[in-house]
Amino acid sequence: MSLAEQSAGPNGVAAPINGSGQSSDVVVLCGPLLNYSRMALSNDSGTWYGTVLIVTPPGTQQPRLTLRQTGPVHYAETTNGAVPQHDPVLITGTKLYEDLDKAFWRFSLAVPLESYEARWEYTIADFKYENDSPVNSPWSFVVPAVSQSMRIMFHSCNGFSVGTDTESWAGPAMWNDVLRVHAQRPFHVMIGGGDQIYNDGIRVDGPLKPWTSISNPHKRRMHPFDNNLRGECDKYYFKNYIRWYSTEPFKTANAQIPQINIWDDHDIIDGFGSYTDRFMRCAVFRGIGGVAHKYYCLFQHHIAPPKSTFVTDTPPDAAGGVDPRQLENTYVLEERHEDDPRWILGVQPGPYVEEKSRNMFMRLGRRIAFVGVDARTERTRHQVNYPGTYDAIFGRLEQELTAANEEIKHLILLLGVPIAYPRLAWLENIISSPVVGPIRLLNRRFGIAGGLFNQFDGQVDLLDDLDDHYTARLHKSERRELIQRLQKLSKKHKVRVTILSGDVHLAALGRFYSNPHLNIPIENDHRYMVNVISSAITNKPPPKAVANLLARRNKIHHMDRDTDETLLSLFDKQPGGVEKGGAFNKVTMPSRNYACITEITSSDSRAGSYAPRQPAKDGHQPLHAGEEGAGTAHPAADGVTSTNSFAGGLDVAFRVEIHQGNANGDAEGYGLSIPLLVEGLPTPLGTSHSQRSAEQPQANGTTVQGE
Repeated sequence: MSLAEQSAGPNGVAAPINGSGQSSDVVVLCGPLLNYSRMALSNDSGTWYGTVLIVTPPGTQQPRLTLRQTGPVHYAETTNGAVPQHDPVLITGTKLYEDLDKAFWRFSLAVPLESYEARWEYTIADFKYENDSPVNSPWSFVVPAVSQSMRIMFHSCNGFSVGTDTESWAGPAMWNDVLRVHAQRPFHVMIGGGDQIYNDGIRVDGPLKPWTSISNPHKRRMHPFDNNLRGECDKYYFKNYIRWYSTEPFKTANAQIPQINIWDDHDIIDGFGSYTDRFMRCAVFRGIGGVAHKYYCLFQHHIAPPKSTFVTDTPPDAAGGVDPRQLENTYVLEERHEDDPRWILGVQPGPYVEEKSRNMFMRLGRRIAFVGVDARTERTRHQVNYPGTYDAIFGRLEQELTAANEEIKHLILLLGVPIAYPRLAWLENIISSPVVGPIRLLNRRFGIAGGLFNQFDGQVDLLDDLDDHYTARLHKSERRELIQRLQKLSKKHKVRVTILSGDVHLAALGRFYSNPHLNIPIENDHRYMVNVISSAITNKPPPKAVANLLARRNKIHHMDRDTDETLLSLFDKQPGGVEKGGAFNKVTMPSRNYACITEITSSDSRAGSYAPRQPAKDGHQPLHAGEEGAGTAHPAADGVTSTNSFAGGLDVAFRVEIHQGNANGDAEGYGLSIPLLVEGLPTPLGTSHSQRSAEQPQANGTTVQGE
């Protein structure tokens, strides 16, 4: 059935256009926001599924979206110039949610994949912004060819922490560079790694300010979260989303690059999930977790939220636990999220957000698969995710990779925080040591060292950030088990695993790999996994001294008997000649950034040799040819050019801001290539643990640190 033959229904199914009638304006508070949902593929055909979201005042008539294909992105890709003709289609909106202040509308898109990379264009009838700002319609997006993998843009930390001088950082300026690169070679998807919005201001100039000001920790912990406070917080989160998602140039990117998002703490409030358990279980944290989850569902996933969220004054006769007061003059669409194939739902509700985690699986075109791990809903100070949730994720991966019959060559795994990253155990030990106790007492009694302690549980402010990391001692075993399961999956299904992470406000590239003593070529090494650490696209970077400290802690670590890890020396020079870190620091870049990931295609079907010119003595040296020359001179550095040298691999580019406060978001690129995983000789047996000391001097004088 062609697109034009689909019929309209009450839930917003596509319909043929039979002429346009007269109607009043569709006044829009926010949008359009474009999301990617999933892809269905067969041997020579496929369908791309996505959604568009708009937010309107209540009582708006059912809006209509018109979708049409405008042809190939590059006409040279077509066969004999023949382009299939598609009639435009009309898609009516589905109302997800409505109350006395607003309504959320979702348009569900389904477009056929062609033999060429195709551009699609959409308009929304009678569209008008509430504030009369210009409407840059029609909007367009690009889908890959049926034989193509998606081109990926990855970002995180898209907002400002409380207290940042936002004027000196020129707003979300890096999105201008995103749009420039997108105009040269379109992105098919942009992956948000968490903190797409910063809601921390709710405790500074929002409804939680009086609660935060309570000096007695017991009274603060016992404070109720009644329906009135919930309503005030609800208004805050909604208005903050409207403000930020309407800010240019982020607004323009939202309308034309399909999104996939996973949340992190700032989407709720700074440190959520990583404070002490008895404090995280307080009513206020549980309450704002529920409200933040509501708008995370609507704005970032385009799905209906739960019918009500946690409050301390829920009526005792609330049917099914749903607070009837929260449904007064309110409509919430009923839909079964279990039927949506993109979700891998958690096994049980989280401890502080009383909903199941939303982990995601989807194909990113022909040869790339994606898994996003919701590392916030189930997080506590002692765990990132429940064991059962990991089991569900790996069970789904086994199912999908087996069904793909080795067609999937790359697995992109999204983790909110880095997993191949320098250890800061010595700093954890200092912060957690008894010597801090007297200082904490002085802080509580007299306010001494006020900047050192957070306003929530009275712990050292850095501790929640350190405990967030997979490399924290509290998460060591969970981290090791996750990596080892990924290694087994990679080996069994011959799929290269690449990990995306954000959170830390600087750029870096970590790698896991087989110990060089095993003499396994990288193209045959299932343990070789790159951790692309890209953060922040908008927030302020850490001080130069912090980046340099991390660089000095970049030791070679033995994760287990056969697996080593360290950061790559990627940043061969300072961006645009502007000093960001120490001259010695080639591994951490304290400047705003985002990443581009592109599958390497070549007319030569043979993969190039990844053997380095000189065998690496350790991970401080290039492990393969794709890492040699990594940095500004690498062919992939501009985020547009492909190396064309190693067919089937991935090109990665970090786009790094040059000048603070430059509204154009001018950037320097740093590139490298990731090899395809190909089946080689049987993996050599590892050396015994007794043959390798926990701390072993290397030829270059660097100490190898034990896990």
